[in-house]
Amino acid sequence: MLNVVFSEKFLDHQTGPFHPEKPERLSAVKQAIAASDIAPKIEWKQPTPVEQRPVIPFIESVHTSKYIQKVKEIAATGGGYIDTDTVVSPRSYDVALLAVNAWIDGVDIVRETNQPTFVLARPPGHHAESETGMGFCLFCNAAIAALYALEKTDINRVAILDWDVHHGNGTQSIVENNSNIIYCSLHQYPCYPGTGKMTEKGFHNNVLNLPIPPNNDIKVYQQGFEKLVIPFISEFNPDLLIVSAGYDANQADPLANINLQPQDYGVFTDYCLGITSNILFGLEGGYDLAALGESVVATLSRCLEKEE
Repeated sequence: MLNVVFSEKFLDHQTGPFHPEKPERLSAVKQAIAASDIAPKIEWKQPTPVEQRPVIPFIESVHTSKYIQKVKEIAATGGGYIDTDTVVSPRSYDVALLAVNAWIDGVDIVRETNQPTFVLARPPGHHAESETGMGFCLFCNAAIAALYALEKTDINRVAILDWDVHHGNGTQSIVENNSNIIYCSLHQYPCYPGTGKMTEKGFHNNVLNLPIPPNNDIKVYQQGFEKLVIPFISEFNPDLLIVSAGYDANQADPLANINLQPQDYGVFTDYCLGITSNILFGLEGGYDLAALGESVVATLSRCLEKEE
């Protein structure tokens, strides 16, 4: 069995009829899982309600109180925008808090089971910086989860692998001064948000960026994984691997120009499982609904195959 953390409340973050980061993304993933042969092997978990575990202290480990209050106020006054791409609807603040709790739950499930767990939540997080959200992201889920994990006595080192097609500028800026965290990103370059050059190494040589030119495919990713990513993460020997699992490098995706196929994410997952089984996958991007669903199924399927 494989644990997937999900709540229907994640659909309440309303971004508008033409926004690519829409509730239908999660519905498409659920439908793809239900239609696949892995459906009986998925254990659906509800995230811990915010009333049971107040999540603000964890968010404050990453974001300023002023910014958190700003998101809360925009939601409370009927909604608005953080920037031109990043929507806050009346329910977005509460949904974003629950999403953080889901990622934290994911950390705990991995610690308890020593098996991979997938967090199917939104809004995504890897572009959110300490003082502002951007790029569809409100709170930096991966960085919050990493710092939460490091509070536990059984976790001393956390690796974050970001395979979203866009560089996780928020995650990198938050964790690059922490020697107990490494951050690795494979992303299209040039592309939004314009960060993620190979020369960016972090304050402790704890950052590895692999910018990939447009129109490349799985071959370039495989070379990157085998020559650079796997050695970088393996040498660090993490107690927990967090994957910012964006699926927008698919050829079908409207927001980028990389030519991956859904099954290629099974290859990525294999590489990760070769390092450790203690993996938290959390959804980031992926905007073609069919490709997104198939890609998540590819990730989950490979985890189940490894388990069996």
